[in-house]
Amino acid sequence: MSPRRNRPKGSGSPGRSADDDQSRYGGWQSTESWGGEEWSVRHVAGASAEGKTYRCPGCDQVIPSGVPHVVAWPEHAGVDDRRHWHKSCWNAKDRRTTRVRRSRNAPRY
Repeated sequence: MSPRRNRPKGSGSPGRSADDDQSRYGGWQSTESWGGEEWSVRHVAGASAEGKTYRCPGCDQVIPSGVPHVVAWPEHAGVDDRRHWHKSCWNAKDRRTTRVRRSRNAPRY
């Protein structure tokens, strides 16, 4: 008896495909226009968001581990420009002011 294979047999290359990304992040990806730019937007399911916390640029609050959220970045930008948003903050981005108001002692991240 031979050992079990962990990877499915396939004729494709060993690299990942778009289907792998969807199953990995538990969501779907689209492109949206905002602020005169095209943005790549990936919806992340809660089960895929385990292990890390992020700070939402829309409300400046923490997105806890395991909470569904949105990852957005400019279409022609690098990995360093990705930002994690609450879904409601991303949907309300056009209605927000340009500057987030913080209390005097609030940390700036």
